[in-house]
Amino acid sequence: MYYPRLKDLREDHDLVQKEVAAYLSIDQRVYSNYETGKREIPTRFVVALAKFYKTSTDYILGLSDNPKTR
Repeated sequence: MYYPRLKDLREDHDLVQKEVAAYLSIDQRVYSNYETGKREIPTRFVVALAKFYKTSTDYILGLSDNPKTR
């Protein structure tokens, strides 16, 4: 599955992949694979990124177009 919002959120926060990968304690190449859809992102990382970006997991997964949390 491809997660285009991962890249959008990262760029909206003026971050590079290396910084987000460091937050998740993973290698930048692994994170890059999540953004490009080469690897499916684990649920724990979706939750962590939702907290980090102050958005919902539904927004990250493309199930909602509302970036605000409830």
